[in-house]
Amino acid sequence: MLIKVKVFPDSKKEKIFKKSEDEFNVEVRARAQGGKANREVVRALTSYFKVSIGKVRLIRGFKQRNKIFEIIPD
Repeated sequence: MLIKVKVFPDSKKEKIFKKSEDEFNVEVRARAQGGKANREVVRALTSYFKVSIGKVRLIRGFKQRNKIFEIIPD
């Protein structure tokens, strides 16, 4: 399943907000430097969808705020 994610790096706390069936806003504490925020978003999504870390893959938007992730269900 593909989902659209809008990332808010350098937030005060980590939070996932579901906008629609395939759209999410994700706030992470990490800064957007060296891929740290992307790794935190992947970790947050694995927790939210209850899948292993290898089941979440960033498809598009490596350096943008709007990203597309693939979630492979267990």
